[in-house]
Amino acid sequence: NRGVPLAIRGYVIGWVFVWEKGYQETDSVVSSVTTKVKGVALTDTSTLGTRIWDVADYVIPPQEKNTVFVMTNAILTLNQSQGRCPELPDDETECKVDSDCVPGYVSSHSNGIQTGECVSYNGSIKTCEVFAWCPVEDDYHIPRPAFLREAENFTLLVKNNIWYPKFNFSKRNILPTISATYLKNCIYDSQTDPFCPIFRLGKIVEAAGQNFQEMAVEGGVMALQIKWDCNLDRAASHCVPKYSFRRLDSKDSGHTVSPGYNFRFAKYYKDSHGNESRTLVKAYGIRFDIIVFGKAGKFDVIPTMINIGSGLALFGVATVLCDIVVLHCMKKKYYYREKKYKYVEDYEL
Repeated sequence: NRGVPLAIRGYVIGWVFVWEKGYQETDSVVSSVTTKVKGVALTDTSTLGTRIWDVADYVIPPQEKNTVFVMTNAILTLNQSQGRCPELPDDETECKVDSDCVPGYVSSHSNGIQTGECVSYNGSIKTCEVFAWCPVEDDYHIPRPAFLREAENFTLLVKNNIWYPKFNFSKRNILPTISATYLKNCIYDSQTDPFCPIFRLGKIVEAAGQNFQEMAVEGGVMALQIKWDCNLDRAASHCVPKYSFRRLDSKDSGHTVSPGYNFRFAKYYKDSHGNESRTLVKAYGIRFDIIVFGKAGKFDVIPTMINIGSGLALFGVATVLCDIVVLHCMKKKYYYREKKYKYVEDYEL
């Protein structure tokens, strides 16, 4: 049966050596990433009036490890100061008399600590009074469309440096062929500009099959993946990055509880009398995680000899497999057994 040895020969030569490059030593990538966002947005609301938003306003915090957060929507609570005010109405905070409120009570969803008094929230509803930053935040209604919907046109520059320590090989995603003039004007496109390291935020989300304006309302998490697979037996110019994009947080009909991505932060102020106040911001936005992976390979005698030895050992196994198939599984197994073995009589008998 010549089929088994041929199959093993095809596996050793085709898969191990040609496809998997079994003659190479390999190493995993070591990477560092820095980012820079650019873009300006204009908003005009009854609360803030006309206002310009630049990178210092919507990138929070300014620097993170392999990640950048861009605020796309927000709930602003202006001029908060510490004092007493009515809590937001819900099943636990609505009241009719003071006895409905417990002094010192605080739940995981409270904006402050109850004082024990029942006060008017509006003309028709009373709630328990709290000691808190007042007025308390009302985040029941998320702005639609997104507050900073112009963020779709912001750009993200990703600078990625990689190193393969086994081969002392390093490179960066701003390739030697990229000039300063080109870098100022290019925007990544998988067809026309596949090596441009500047990405339009709307295009990143679109490439992952998502709608930016929908995602901007409640936020989300996007992955910008950079793959470095380098054959160092070839020229270094062939070692280039490949970019891909996908959404990491769930967005489907089965995951409707607590969707998106948001957090709170505050900006604090003091007046001339030393009284402290703050602006509370509940920021919704898109977090871009830059994920770098890949490997490099280069010819080495040791893995070559190991794989050659393993291949030769498989040919020894092939003989045993052929014998098992021919002598036990085929219809003419008795005929083959007679041809393979010669039976002799015991001389002493």
